[in-house]
Formats: sequence, structure tokens, C-alpha cells
Amino acid sequence: MEKAKVFFTKEINSQALIKIYHALGRELKGKVAVKISTGEPGGHNFLDPKMIEPLVSELGGTIVECNTAYGGPRSNSEEHWKAIKDHGFLDIAPCDIMDEEGEIEIPVSDPLQISVNYVGSHIKNYDSMLILSHFKGHMMGGFGGALKNMSIGVASSHGKAYIHGAGEVEKIWTQDHERFLESMADADAAVVSFMGAENLLYINVANRLSVDCDCDSHPAEPEMADIGIFASTDPVAVDIACYDAVKNSPDSGKAALIERMDSRNAVHTALSAQKHGIGTSDYEIVSLDS
Repeated sequence: MEKAKVFFTKEINSQALIKIYHALGRELKGKVAVKISTGEPGGHNFLDPKMIEPLVSELGGTIVECNTAYGGPRSNSEEHWKAIKDHGFLDIAPCDIMDEEGEIEIPVSDPLQISVNYVGSHIKNYDSMLILSHFKGHMMGGFGGALKNMSIGVASSHGKAYIHGAGEVEKIWTQDHERFLESMADADAAVVSFMGAENLLYINVANRLSVDCDCDSHPAEPEMADIGIFASTDPVAVDIACYDAVKNSPDSGKAALIERMDSRNAVHTALSAQKHGIGTSDYEIVSLDS
């Protein structure tokens, strides 16, 4: 497999998002879903609605989410809709909780851990999808980027528990860690197969680099500065590029995020997704900055 191109700009604003989308050279067609995290109430690191509005508008996109599996306000549609409204996303685009009317089962070819993935049933309503992710740390996954957003993020509430438990929902918080990471990769492969690789694009915004996910209602404050925006047609490459950018940063505040990523073996998800053939960790950076 040849090196994947990962486009990069240190600028983090609406214009940079549009510029990096066009640099990918692939148009998302038909009815476009824009998968983001709408953020846990109390948190404040989720992507700024005003920043993403011009790109979502250009795509004619619908912001999509699914309910959570860990309790809290976003575990039911009524409260989740309130969070979506309160966080400003209803002001910028149509929104859709994809598992509000249930889930569908999609298969995993050559599974590492799980042979099926349960996703929000509304996924059937979309022709293409932008996986628009806030790259940051994560309590269990080590980091959250494109691969987590496409696996846990697209999964229904039940599907999230199924992935965490590697097929054993009752082990949602106690399953062997490597099995959980590999289950995320399985879920990623299922979504790519269902949507079609040509109908997916990936943008990671590496700002507000907390060790905690946007699913945390009280995330730790970032200890390192923002890095920029990364984009690719390859979900493995874009996540590994972000990981490497943190590791190679001259910012002395990177230590906490590196510890969070490496202590959870975060790259194992990406390397497992690579085994599925949905991407490669061998990439080259294409800078859009003059």
C-alpha cells in the first residue's frame, strides 16, 4: 500500500476547514452526514459550532450523533436533544440522533473480536459521511480521533456497550483492554464497508488537547497548545499523524497527553484497523501552510 496523504494546516478556523476539505480532492455526494461529538453537558472542548458551520453548510450536511451507553444526559434522546440545542448545533444545521428509532446490525468481515456492529438505524438515510473529530485524549481509548468517532460514535447506545465489552455487553467496563481496542477497529471496518470507502472523509481538529474526551462532563484543562487540523481519505493515517504530532511536539506540556495515549496503548486501535485494510500507518504530511 502506498503512503497515505495527510493534509495539515496549523490554522484552526472556518476557512481552514473548508480549505483542507477541498485539498482532499474528493466530493462527498448525495445526503451528507457530518459525524461529530455534540459534547457532554458541562464539558466545553467539543468543536465550536460557529467554526464548523460554513463547512457543514457547504456540504448541505446533517450533523449526526448517537446516544451514549454510560448513563448521563446524552444516554436518552430527550436529554440528548437538549444538549445538542444548548451547545449550539441546532442553530447551524439539521441534526439527527441516528439511533433515536433503533439500530441496525452490520457485519464485520474477518473480525478480530466482534462479527457484527450495531449502528444507529438512520445511517441508512445517508449517502456519504464526513467524520469530523476533535482529536484529544480519552480515558479508555487513549485518544479519540477519527477511528473512535467512526466506531463508538456511529454505534447505537447498545452498540457502544457491545464494542466496549467485545461482544459481551455485561463487560462494558471490565473487558480485556486489547479486546476492546480491537473491537473498535472491527466496528470501523464495518462502517467503511457499509458506507463505502469512497463515501467517507476524515478531518481531525487537534485543539483543546485535554487528556479527557468530550464525553467527560468535567475534562481536565489542556496542558499543551493547539496543533492544527489534519485531514485524509485514510482514517488510520489521520489518527497516527495526530498521535505523532503530539509525540514530536516541542511543547513541554505534551507529557500528560502522551502518558494518557501510551498507557492505554492507543495506537493498537489504529494498527488493528490497518489489519482490516481500511488504512495505513505509513503516511506523508502535505502542508497547506505557505
